[in-house]
Amino acid sequence: MSNAYLMAGVAMVFWGIAPIFGKLGLGGTPPLAALTIRSLIISTILLITVTVAGQWGNVVGVTAKNTTYIALEGICAALIGQLAYYYALKFGEVGRVSPIVAAFPLVALFVGIVFLGEQITFYKVIAAFLIVAGIFLLKF
Repeated sequence: MSNAYLMAGVAMVFWGIAPIFGKLGLGGTPPLAALTIRSLIISTILLITVTVAGQWGNVVGVTAKNTTYIALEGICAALIGQLAYYYALKFGEVGRVSPIVAAFPLVALFVGIVFLGEQITFYKVIAAFLIVAGIFLLKF
């Protein structure tokens, strides 16, 4: 489990740095163009990495069912969510937009309980309350 927390910490740092670059890049760039550029660059890097690492067998070995779920996740997060985020970032302040977007665990918590049968715990309720309180405080 410590690897999970380490990787979550790495994600937190890079997701915390990324909006600064996004805001700077969106200055004179339409959000759809920015997302296209971002996606092309990331896709190229991934194609090279998978090829160099010899991991194509892992990619083509994924089941159709899992591919569908991963595709839906990508459409939700990397397409629709990222495009909405770029619009918000282009027209809003990084310090207000990013924390609201980062409140996505509220949605994931609810969906996990309703659709995956995850347990409601005292700590999850407190965490959700604190996220909502943080978003509320951003109004000031």
